[in-house]
Amino acid sequence: MEATIEVTGLRKRFGPTLALDGMTFTVLPGQVTGFVGPNGAGKSTTMRVILGLDAADDGTALVGGHPYWTLRHPLSQVGALLDAGALQPSRSARNHLLWLAHSQGLDAKRVDEVVEQAGLQSVIRRKAGGYSLGMRQRLGIAAALLGDPPVLMMDEPFNGMDPEGIVWMRGFLRGLAAQGRAVFVSSHLMSELQDTADHLVVVGRGKVIADASVRDMIAAASGDLVELRTTARADAMTVLARAGAEVAATAPDVITVKGLSAERTVATLTANHVSFTEVTAHRASLEEAYMELTRDAVEFRAAPAAGGAAQ
Repeated sequence: MEATIEVTGLRKRFGPTLALDGMTFTVLPGQVTGFVGPNGAGKSTTMRVILGLDAADDGTALVGGHPYWTLRHPLSQVGALLDAGALQPSRSARNHLLWLAHSQGLDAKRVDEVVEQAGLQSVIRRKAGGYSLGMRQRLGIAAALLGDPPVLMMDEPFNGMDPEGIVWMRGFLRGLAAQGRAVFVSSHLMSELQDTADHLVVVGRGKVIADASVRDMIAAASGDLVELRTTARADAMTVLARAGAEVAATAPDVITVKGLSAERTVATLTANHVSFTEVTAHRASLEEAYMELTRDAVEFRAAPAAGGAAQ
């Protein structure tokens, strides 16, 4: 089976609310694809449509070239974690996995393998209802891996993870992609996706806003902004402005330069014999890139606090 997810022209309405409005993107093998957007953007609905839990009004969602509902052994073709709490709390975690494995014709050996992959060996015989959210996330991941699928989908897998768990999750997801799997991850934690995802699909109001590599998104958000430290601020501002840059003093010895690369800034200052101590190209964070892309797509925005401006 081809390790891809193909979403084409998905439209879905819940009463008066248009949840999906032509959603289109592809998740490719061998990389982690982040799926991000404001609350109400259509992320969960899209994932539910891919897995056949909701029916689209129009468009298609294919896993490995096929609708999910046509897959004969779905756990061996796509593994999913949408709700870490979807389990029988009185059943032991191991029995929860054994039950799922039995439904797909898998044996107990496979259960033991995914338990080890998810790092649950020491707690696997405890009742799942007593698990913390982070432990339930690991259990959900173990369940998603049971059939050794080429495609994995996870909705907010970092939720409830402590710092150690987040580091583990980051490496785990990248490891799965390195095996050639298509890994599709929804998350609100931009800092984790910046260190984890290769590609990003940004959505808002049921549509795709951006579909590009994380590297390209950060580069676009970074622009050509340069920070310059110099004790000859006035001279530096004069020669850089003459070279076509937009300049602004942000501190007694700091200037921001827009319109010239760091290399051209250095060359201009050197040619004009203006001293400086540091020139640094600005590198935006993924969160900055995301906030800029979704500025007009936020559905729920907090009102300004009394006596202060909105954040």
